[in-house]
Amino acid sequence: MCTNGVNATQLKASIEQIDEAVALTRRWTHRGYHTADGGGMLKTAAKLQQAQGLLDEVRALLSEAGDLSEEEALSANVSVSLV
Repeated sequence: MCTNGVNATQLKASIEQIDEAVALTRRWTHRGYHTADGGGMLKTAAKLQQAQGLLDEVRALLSEAGDLSEEEALSANVSVSLV
């Protein structure tokens, strides 16, 4: 569906793709955290744990953006006129 010059379906799919990429990065960061923690690299592990939290926040914002894009597309005032 195209709303105000924006293909809302493509926008939603793009947001989902970004979220999937962040999810993968979060998973790798989590593995790195366990590696550092298990190896006694506590400062590195702490930074990786902080990064995981920030990636979780990014995913939450992306989820909100996806929901909002859908809501805005549905509520957009679009008119079509015969030319």
